Amino acid sequence: MVTFLITSLVILAFLAAAAYFWQKPAFPAKTEPLPLPPGRGLFIDGTPDGAALAAAEAESLAIANADQRRSELLSLAAKGEKSVLEEARNLGNAEHSEFYDEVLNTLVESADSAPKLLALGSYVTRHEFPVNKKLAARFIESCKSAPDKLSTAKMLHLAALSNEADVYEAAAETALECWRKQLLRDLSPQELLAILEGEFWLLSSHARSSGAGFLLKRTLSNARRELEAAHGG
Repeated sequence: MVTFLITSLVILAFLAAAAYFWQKPAFPAKTEPLPLPPGRGLFIDGTPDGAALAAAEAESLAIANADQRRSELLSLAAKGEKSVLEEARNLGNAEHSEFYDEVLNTLVESADSAPKLLALGSYVTRHEFPVNKKLAARFIESCKSAPDKLSTAKMLHLAALSNEADVYEAAAETALECWRKQLLRDLSPQELLAILEGEFWLLSSHARSSGAGFLLKRTLSNARRELEAAHGG
């Protein structure tokens, strides 16, 4: 009998312990989150080599975009679109950049008539853009074919704005030759002299004092004597 009681107590104790552990909630063990994997992207690895590579890629992209835009501007210039001059000047980052010259030369080539050339020259001077040799030389040739007071004055002005003493001398010689041939009947000797000497001072001091500037001064000095004599006669 005693054995039966002891056995019953043991069984009850076992059942009670099982019930207790069965009802106890199970809490998962706390785990730390795994660290994020290091950056594998081209620009996010944070190393000096990665930063240098990112800078090189950005520079390469910028150059490609600039080259594409330059091609677009030249294409527009070939169609006579004068408004591209402003952007061409800014892209060159210089007052008289090679790319600006290239665009202006393309516009000069596209100006296939005297009115178009005059419109281009007026546009350049009105916006105070740089004048290069090709534009000035084209005006000199145009003036030779159809000289008058307006075209002669415009030719001399653009030649002076080119800031090249030899270009201005060529323009002055052209004006004097047309006057001598009596092709400038609407331009008096004193008016021509005033234009020649007035536009001369648009040249920089460096251009005026150069070797070509010395020859230009001699040409203007001879022109002054000739024109004053014609006016006095």
